[in-house]
Amino acid sequence: MNRRETKTVEVGNIKIGSTSPISIQSMTNTDTNDIKTTLGQVLELEDAGCEIVRLAVYDEDCINTIREIKGHTDIPLVSDIHFDYRLAIKSIDAGIDKLRINPGNIGSEANVKRVVDAANERKIPIRIGVNSGSLKKDILYKYGNTYKALGESALEHVDILEKLGYEEIVISLKSSDILKTVKAYEYIADRVPYPFHIGITEAGTLFEGTIKSSIGVGHLLLQGLGDTIRISLTDSPIKEVEVGMSILRSLGIRRDGIEIVSCPTCGRCNIDLLSMANTIRDKTRHIKHPLKIAVMGCVVNGPGEARDADIGIAGGDGKVALFKKGKIVGSYPAEDAVKLILSGIQDIIDKT
Repeated sequence: MNRRETKTVEVGNIKIGSTSPISIQSMTNTDTNDIKTTLGQVLELEDAGCEIVRLAVYDEDCINTIREIKGHTDIPLVSDIHFDYRLAIKSIDAGIDKLRINPGNIGSEANVKRVVDAANERKIPIRIGVNSGSLKKDILYKYGNTYKALGESALEHVDILEKLGYEEIVISLKSSDILKTVKAYEYIADRVPYPFHIGITEAGTLFEGTIKSSIGVGHLLLQGLGDTIRISLTDSPIKEVEVGMSILRSLGIRRDGIEIVSCPTCGRCNIDLLSMANTIRDKTRHIKHPLKIAVMGCVVNGPGEARDADIGIAGGDGKVALFKKGKIVGSYPAEDAVKLILSGIQDIIDKT
């Protein structure tokens, strides 16, 4: 797919823009003032494959957490600021890699200039984050609660920063409404040169949120719109990263990690395929090596899918056929299936 051409923005050691890989973000859900717990979650997110982490910064004590985290990891951190321009400046002094603010809600033009001057001095980018739930009254009055309101609000914030000579900008336009979100990005895509951070905000719990995010984020990515993503779930932020990775892999955008193809099963299945697939998934989450695994219930589709996989199984009557690169290795007891797959994966990695 062809990506929309954008300016490249540097966030710590990560580049955001059309010439760089699409990155995965998440946000801590801990009390930012609890340094130990917040640091632990940041490190857990990093280990899960998250590439940029956002923190809610709501008072001066949160600044100490930024300093502590920066002493333990190089993962880029984003300071999420509302209303108080001073927290933005202090976050920059503490070593933050990016700011998430709306220039229109942090006070006077003089205050915005103070933030921009500090950001310019350290080359800290600013993400303009527009949500449908926090639009200004004049915007709502003119456009209603529509995609145009989201887009025009973002353009207004961009105009404020550009007039101050600042162009290290990332834009997000988020709603819990999929169509409104998609149309908002489409509305401004040709009007600004800045990269997009995409996602469906307040998407819901793990099940509903994954579905909504997959549709919305997937649709935007297929149009080439989106340079960094966050999957917003009412769940662990680790799940956000896992879903985000799965979306990118399913679109062929990322090749790292394990891709599992498994069938929905039918009356021909005589093995506990659900348990096998879940166990294999759980035991391979940490693997970064790009591999395709087929876990199939019977021989109807099994050999065909396994032929395209690095390694796979197809179930029989209490047995499984093991395939490697389309070739049958042998037939084994079903209870050995997970062990066979895991040892086969390790063997492939060792030989690479």
